[in-house]
Order: sequence, then structure tokens, then C-alpha cells
Amino acid sequence: MDFEMDDDRVAVRDLAEKIFTDRATVDRVVDVETNHTGFDGELWQLVADSGLIGIAINEDDDGAGLGALGMVTLLEQQGRRVAPLPLWSVIAGAALPLSKFGSAELKARWLPGLIDGSAPIAAAVDAAPGQLVTVRAEREGDSLVLHGEVASVPGAPIAAALVVPVDESGSPRLVVVPTDADGVTVTPHATTDRTSHGAVRLDGVRVAATEVVAEGDEALAWTLRRLRLALAAVQLGVCEEALRMTAAYTSERVQFGRPLSTNQAVAVRAADAHLDTEAIRLTVHRAAWLLDEGREAEAESATLVAKWWASRGGLRVVHATQHLHGGMGADVDYPIHRYFLWGRQLAFTMGTADALAAELGEELPGAPAIGAPA
Repeated sequence: MDFEMDDDRVAVRDLAEKIFTDRATVDRVVDVETNHTGFDGELWQLVADSGLIGIAINEDDDGAGLGALGMVTLLEQQGRRVAPLPLWSVIAGAALPLSKFGSAELKARWLPGLIDGSAPIAAAVDAAPGQLVTVRAEREGDSLVLHGEVASVPGAPIAAALVVPVDESGSPRLVVVPTDADGVTVTPHATTDRTSHGAVRLDGVRVAATEVVAEGDEALAWTLRRLRLALAAVQLGVCEEALRMTAAYTSERVQFGRPLSTNQAVAVRAADAHLDTEAIRLTVHRAAWLLDEGREAEAESATLVAKWWASRGGLRVVHATQHLHGGMGADVDYPIHRYFLWGRQLAFTMGTADALAAELGEELPGAPAIGAPA
């Protein structure tokens, strides 16, 4: 298992780092939160023009073909700058399933606009395990009629369409629903991380059978793995940068005649945060590698582990880095507080640590015993 970055991923990392560092400055992020409903349209278009939205999509579909490892490389850099874009939802929940499962007609209709940034497509999946499918579908001729709600969809207020998991008589489907279709209501709402989210209501929305992306439990599971991995990758970047900021602050802040970082309690807590961050890094990269190797069965538990570390360890990191800033960390306008907010949002999205551990427990009885022959 070799997680060393090849030249392509190094180029993606460097390009993404420059774009997000230059454009997602503290002042710009505050302005987007305050005046642009939590979505930076200019930055979105720049990311698209740089070819990064299609980073994980197959080259046959005009993507870069860098797979899950390419995706996590990009999202890690976004997390480092808490750039207000719904990238994880668009890439993992829409671009990848469309490229993997979509018909030629469906891909021709939706992928070009998704890749060039002109028509974002968000994943309308609920945050709670067991509630991934909250929309029911009824068959009427060659169409599906949809009824239901999805409580919180990142990027829904700016999306041209949604990829929605639906249930048709006990059979799951992934379907594309244009946001301007009759019966679609998107209601923007505030979230912990201050980015663009909306509640989606589907009231008798009619979609053609040609809008079905995929059918079956495995297609939903395939998509869910990538969504959770994407969230964990963003959390990795959030934790990395929060830790870097805290190291700088505690090294420069002097109390009782010496830097805070020389206090043993400060150093130990920062070291624990570093170990948690490295655990997120290792598990994210391993899960991405397994997905790119086509080892979906192993990746099922690996993505759960990565998201568990992003939830449990990530929450510890952002709490620690906020606390180590002392009174400054409690200032909601101070930069470290935004990393705390993002870390909490990411930790509780698509499953809490306890819920993920319960899912992982369902997987483990079938796993090889430690020390058993391969």
C-alpha cells in the first residue's frame, strides 16, 4: 500500500492550495457568509475553470481520471481554507455516481455543466444513518412521481439539479431531479458551518424513467462510501490547518514570561490533536486507495473507519485547538472559531461517531480474525 503522491496528485494539491489560499481569505469567507448566502460563486467558477470539479471522474467522461485519491487531495486543501463551496456533495454524491452508473444520454445532459461549473448538481441525502432514503417514488407509466423531504442539502439553493435517493416499492433508486421542476421547493436555512444549505421538498415531482441514474442497494452503498470519504477528507484539511494555527499561536503567545507552548499541558494536548489528525490522514488515504483499487468490500469498512476518525478524532481536534487559543478561541469572529464550526458540522454529517461505530460493528463479524491466514 503506497500512499506517496504521484506527480498528478502533487500538481492537484499545489494548484488547489494556491487557489484556495489566494481566494478563500478570511475577509472573503466572512463576506461570502454575510452577503452571499454562504456560497462563493466566483471561487466556484475558478475551481471549475481549473478542471478540479471533474478531478475524480473518468477521462472518458471528460474528467481528470484521478479517482478517490484525487478527490481527497482536492478536498483536503478546501478544508484547510474552509472555502465555502459544496464540493464534497457535488463530486462524491453527483459527479461520481453519474459517471459510474449514468446512461450515455444522462451523462451527456448533465455532466458537461457540472464539470464546467455552470450547472452544479448536489446530493440530496439526509444526514442521519437509516434515513438515506426519505423520498418515495410511485410508478406512473414511464415516469416516477416523487413525494418526500430531505432536511438539509449542501448547495441546494444554487444547484441546477439534485441526485436524490428514492424508494419505489421497496427498491432504491438514484434519480436526477432538476430544481426548477414543478413541485420542487428549496428553502435555504442556516447551518453550523455557515455555508449554503437548503431543505428540499418534493411534492408530486414527475421525472422520466431516463432520469434514473442507478437502481439497487449497491449503487446507494457505492455512493455513500464516497460521500463519507469526501467528508472525512475535508475534515482532514480542517484539522491540519486548525492545528497549524494553534501551534503558531501558542508559540508566540507569552504568559508568565514564557511561550504557552512550553507549558506541558498545552504541549500534550496539542500532541494528542496531532495524533488524531494523523489517524484521519492514514484512514482517509487507505480508504481512497481501496476504492481506486476496486476493492469495494474492503472499502466499506475502511470508509466507515475514516469517517469515524473524522467524527470522533476531528471533534477532539477542533475542541482542543479552540481551547488552546484561550479567550480568543471563544470569539466567534476570530479565525479559529470557524474551524471549530466546520469541524463540528463535518463530525455530525452523514453519521455521528457512535452511529458509525454501530454500523462498523455490523461489518466486523464477517471480517477475517486478527492473525488468520489471508
